[in-house]
Formats: sequence, C-alpha cells, structure tokens
Amino acid sequence: MSELISTIFIAAGILANFVSSLGVVRFPDVYNQLHSATKSLTIGICFMLVGVVIRYGFTGIGVKALLAIPLIFFTSSVATHALSKGMYKFGIMPGEKTVRDDYNEVCK
Repeated sequence: MSELISTIFIAAGILANFVSSLGVVRFPDVYNQLHSATKSLTIGICFMLVGVVIRYGFTGIGVKALLAIPLIFFTSSVATHALSKGMYKFGIMPGEKTVRDDYNEVCK
C-alpha cells in the first residue's frame, strides 16, 4: 500500500514539473517564466521527496529526503527573489502586458 501511495506522490511531482516546464516555454517574459519555474518545481520536487520518504521510510535515504524538503522549499523562493531583483536592477524590464511593477519604487 505504501508503494502505491509513494508512486502517486512521485507521479504528482512529475506532473507539476511538467506543468512548470510548459510555463517556462509559454509565458511571455522572464519574470513570469521564473515564477512558473519556481512555484511548480518547488511543489513538484517536494511531492517527489515525500514519495521517497513514504517508499523508503526513515532509513538513510528517507531522512535525507525529509531534510531536503524544507531546504528546497525555503531556498528556492529566496533565490528566485534575488534573481528577479538582480535582473530588474540590471535593466531587464517586464513585458508590455505586465499590470503591476512593484520594483519600480524599490529599485530606484
């Protein structure tokens, strides 16, 4: 039974990663692409790691996967914020269809 549940979690993670890759290809500017890559990939990787924990239990592999979940969850969002702020300061502006530009006041 645990093998079936872990397979479902891993498949859900693969599906989230696939949706993320579609967002990177389809979205118009680099900020939207970065948003898609970060949110969906973080959820997808966390789902896959939960599937690994369920499959292997609290062995060496399972504990490492369990420790990697909060590490990936918190560091990916911080890294994405730093990348987007750096791109804005470097001069890469959002696309024409962007509704709000919050960095305009912050990065002056």
